[in-house]
Amino acid sequence: MAALSLRNVTVIAHTPLFRNLNLVIGEGDRLGLVAANGAGKSTLLKCIAGLVEPTEGDIVRPRGLSVALVEQDVPANLLDLSLHDMLLTALSGDEHASEEWRVDMVLDEFEAPDDLRTLPMRALSGGWQRLALIARAWITQPDLLLLDEPTNHLDLEKLFRLEAWINAAGYTAPIVVASHDRDFLDACTTKTLFLRPEESVAFAHPYRGARALLDAHDAAAQTQRDKTLREVKRLRQSASALRNVGINSGSDAAQVKSAQIKRRADTLEQAARAVHKERPGEIRLANRGSHARVLVALENVAVHAPDGRKLFTVPKLDVAQGERIVVLGRNGAGKSQFVRLLHGAMTQADGLPGIRVSPSLALGYVDQDMGQLPQGATAHDFILSRFRLGDQRSRAVLAEAGFTIERQGLPIAKLSPGQKARLGLLALRLSEPNVYLMDEPTNHVDIPGREQLEAEILDQQATCIVVSHDRSFVKTIGTRFLLIDKGRLREIDGPETFYDTVTG
Repeated sequence: MAALSLRNVTVIAHTPLFRNLNLVIGEGDRLGLVAANGAGKSTLLKCIAGLVEPTEGDIVRPRGLSVALVEQDVPANLLDLSLHDMLLTALSGDEHASEEWRVDMVLDEFEAPDDLRTLPMRALSGGWQRLALIARAWITQPDLLLLDEPTNHLDLEKLFRLEAWINAAGYTAPIVVASHDRDFLDACTTKTLFLRPEESVAFAHPYRGARALLDAHDAAAQTQRDKTLREVKRLRQSASALRNVGINSGSDAAQVKSAQIKRRADTLEQAARAVHKERPGEIRLANRGSHARVLVALENVAVHAPDGRKLFTVPKLDVAQGERIVVLGRNGAGKSQFVRLLHGAMTQADGLPGIRVSPSLALGYVDQDMGQLPQGATAHDFILSRFRLGDQRSRAVLAEAGFTIERQGLPIAKLSPGQKARLGLLALRLSEPNVYLMDEPTNHVDIPGREQLEAEILDQQATCIVVSHDRSFVKTIGTRFLLIDKGRLREIDGPETFYDTVTG
C-alpha cells in the first residue's frame, strides 16, 4: 500500500519551483531526488514532512503516518547536548527510562566510538553531526525517512558506513534522499525523480540509469518540439497565403479558413513548450600557464596537527605542470592540514622549509568551508573590490554564475552553502591561476555544477592538488593519487586501492 501520494503539487516562490507534481512513495522505495541548487529539493521534502504547505495540490498521507526529516544543520537547541542525550530527546518523555537502550543500540549500528557519545554536539565533526541527526531520526522508527544532503561533511569512511546502513536497514519503510553525490545515489536508491519547474520526470532506476533515460526523454521532446514548430511555420504560411487570396478575391470563405488555420498554429505553438535546460551558472576556470615544468617540489616535509602532533611525512614530491593530484586518506589523517601547509608555502615569497615553489606559480585556492570569502561583504562588493572589474562587469560575471541581482546584494553570510560554493569557484576562476589547490571543492555544488567543473578542469589542462570525497569527481579528473597512510605520504595506482581499505 502507498505510504504517501502527491497530487498535482505546485510550489511557487517568486518563480515556480515545480508544478503539477504527481508522485507515489510506496513501501520499500528508495527514491533519489535530483535538482540544481535552489530548485526546490529541500522545499519538497518539507512539504512531504508537513512543515510547508504547497501552493497548489494535495499531499495525501495515511492516518497515523510518521515522517522524519533530517535537515542539513543541527538545531541550535541541540548543540550543547551530548551525542547520547541528543538522541534521547527524540523519544517521548515516558520512554526515556524504559527505551533508553534504543539510543545505545542505534549508536552501535552507526559504530559511534564510546568517547564520542558523551561529547557535546558542537564539539563533534561535521560528519558525525550529520550521522547523529540521521540516527536521531532513525531511533523513532518512522514510516517515511527523508534525508536532505546526507553526505555533506562525511569523509569516505562515514560515507561508506552510511551507504551500508541504508542498504542493510532492517525495515521496508521508504526513504527519500536529496543528494548531489552521484555514486551515493547509485548505491542507495532504486528510483530517481528529476525535479523541474514545469515537468518533473521520474524513472524506476538509480541515478546513472535514470540520467541516461532522462537524456533520451529530453532528446525525444526536443525532436517533437522541432517537428511541431516546423508544422506551426507551415500553417502560418498557409494562413497568410489564404488571407491574401481572400483579400484579393473578396472571398469571405478564404478569410475564415485563414483564421482557423492561424488559431490551429497558435494552439500548437503554445503546446510546444521549451525543453528543460539545466542552468547551473557558469563554472569556468582559467589557466594562466607557466614555462616551469615543476611548479612545486617537496622533500622531507613533516605535516603536523594544530596541536603540534606529527601526522605524516612527505619524503619527496614534485608537482609538474598539467598534473591533477588527488590526496586520499582516512578522516584525521591530515589531508586538510597538508593543503593548509601547501597554501602557506605558496603564499610566502620564500616558500617554507622543504617546500620549493616556482616563481611563476599563480595560486587559486578553495577550502571546504569557503573560509576565504568575506562573510560581511556582499557578493557584488567582494567581486568588485577583489578583481576591479567595474560595476557592470562585476554584475555580469555574477549573473553568469547564477546570482540574481537580489542575491548579489545579500551579505555572503546569508547565502546558501551552494551559493557560497559558486561564489568561491567564481573567485577562483577570476584569479586566473596556474595551480589549483582545492579542499573539497564540490561541497554543496549541485550535479550540473560538478560536471561543469570537471569539464573545465580537463579542458583547461589545469594543474591541481585536490582533496575530495566525491568518487565520480576523483575518478574523472585524477592523474596521480597520493595516500596518507601509517604516518607517510605515498603514491598509489588509483583510488580503488584506498576505497577497498575503507570498506574492508
